[in-house]
Amino acid sequence: MNFTLIALLTAVGLFLGILVFLEIGLRIGVIRLTHNPDGLAKGGSAAEGAVFALLGLLIAFAFSGAASRFEDRRHLITEEANDIGTAYLRLDLLPSDAQPELRELFRRYTDLRSNAHIDNEDNLATIREKLVKNTAALQGEIWIKAVAACRRPDAPASASMLLLNALNAMIDITTTRMTATQNHPPMIIFVLLIGLSCMGAMLVGYSASENKERDWLHTVIFAGVMAFTVYVIIDIEFPRLGLIRIDSSDQVLVDLRKSMD
Repeated sequence: MNFTLIALLTAVGLFLGILVFLEIGLRIGVIRLTHNPDGLAKGGSAAEGAVFALLGLLIAFAFSGAASRFEDRRHLITEEANDIGTAYLRLDLLPSDAQPELRELFRRYTDLRSNAHIDNEDNLATIREKLVKNTAALQGEIWIKAVAACRRPDAPASASMLLLNALNAMIDITTTRMTATQNHPPMIIFVLLIGLSCMGAMLVGYSASENKERDWLHTVIFAGVMAFTVYVIIDIEFPRLGLIRIDSSDQVLVDLRKSMD
């Protein structure tokens, strides 16, 4: 199923769930009032405040973490482009007849890395495995040929130190990027966030049971804001699959590839 559809269904489900729990809390309060006309039990506001304080803290934690990981992934794309570009420029240190083959490998490698994102959730594991395999194969080929070129008698002494260090950084960043795509908070965080939203809604409904008329405006706004907030957090956590994407950051790799022609 499409990720955006799943996220939207989750948000709609939370919206409806909050309305249901508001109604449950309201009915519990009404029943309570029929048995105790003097009013609801005292101290409920303290419990309600504690729940909403925890809910606010959890939302801030989840949103801040998602936004931070979103920016980190964007910066890693730029960092990889810089690493590839640096290594490509340092090919000039090699003997002239050893450069064309390595430059062609770099073009193929940059083509692969500029399409290294996974934007299809179908067969995700298979796509990731193929990507890792192809990347590792090209990295190994580039490394072997670069080492051989650096060991040639006509290669300057600085070639080995400068080029191989740059290649090492270029290879390492791929692991960092792959790890970053799998870095998400534990599922229990989202479960707790949804659970606290529903529990908070029930407490709000319970407190509102003393009103003679229902205030649908506040109810719908509360449910809508909570559902939309959770949707945005989920969408930011997966910037290749949802509506909030980092695809524009790939342009730096595309531009790098063009500069190699």
